[in-house]
Amino acid sequence: MRRTSRGWAHGALLFAAILLNGCATQSSSTVRRTESADTFGVLVMAHGGSKQWNERVLASVEPLRGEYKIDVAFGMADAASLQRSVANLEAQGVHRIGVVRLFVSGESWYQRTQQILGIVPGAPAPPAQDAHAGHEHHENAGHSMEFWRLDSHSTFVLSTQGLADAREMDAVLAERAAQLSRNPQSEDVLILAHGPGDDAENARWIDKITERTGSIRDARPFRRIEVHTLREDWPEKRAAAEQDAREFVQRAQRENGRAIVIPFRVEGFGPYAKVFEGLDYAAAGVGLLPHPNVTQWIERQIVELRERSKSLPR
Repeated sequence: MRRTSRGWAHGALLFAAILLNGCATQSSSTVRRTESADTFGVLVMAHGGSKQWNERVLASVEPLRGEYKIDVAFGMADAASLQRSVANLEAQGVHRIGVVRLFVSGESWYQRTQQILGIVPGAPAPPAQDAHAGHEHHENAGHSMEFWRLDSHSTFVLSTQGLADAREMDAVLAERAAQLSRNPQSEDVLILAHGPGDDAENARWIDKITERTGSIRDARPFRRIEVHTLREDWPEKRAAAEQDAREFVQRAQRENGRAIVIPFRVEGFGPYAKVFEGLDYAAAGVGLLPHPNVTQWIERQIVELRERSKSLPR
């Protein structure tokens, strides 16, 4: 009996040791996973605009802050704002950064961003600290356009999709159209975007945004739906683009109907009120924001980037 008791006690101690060792191993593994996860952060790039424009972008990111370490850099791939955001993330222990590019087109400033982040060569070294303090900003439409390679030891992965590629935007457009519609059989829907200067790229914008209009067609029997771009920053192309957009609205009136104008812009109505001055049309003046689907798209990009980042140095 004593031998049995000693055997039981020895077995119990052995089991306890194994259990404790297993718990320690599991705890250590959990810590390693947590530490690994903590090195990942998110940098959201957005064009930037008015106070309302910026606030709506920040509001779209806010629901994700409890789950991810996030910083927002406004500007058109501006090295100065990107440097600030990277520094903010690195101060939180981040050194693997997923960059979500909140632009209509995934092509916008893609190579420039790669160069600034040091993913590909092409950007000059950052200015000296004292020189940078008084460094004159290169600006485009009021936005800083600094161009130099960031001072950072982090590694980066970039999103390649734009909102024109995002299936989440289908429902946004359908909702905007439904809110403005009264009699769809006599209504023409114009989806209007900023547009690039290059003709081939502009055609890609139109094709991709046209793919986003399927939900509008499925929801209501509108007379016609078209996607146009205004070529806003290229005066030699903008004049014709404006005329085409005005003609779309005027045709709807001539055919005893009306046009609904929906901006495919991150936020706001841009210069479109002036473009259509004197014409009768329906518009809410609201871009893709505010809408929860933009937040959903941002998070989908984050999940994909975090997975890609697992192959980066830790």
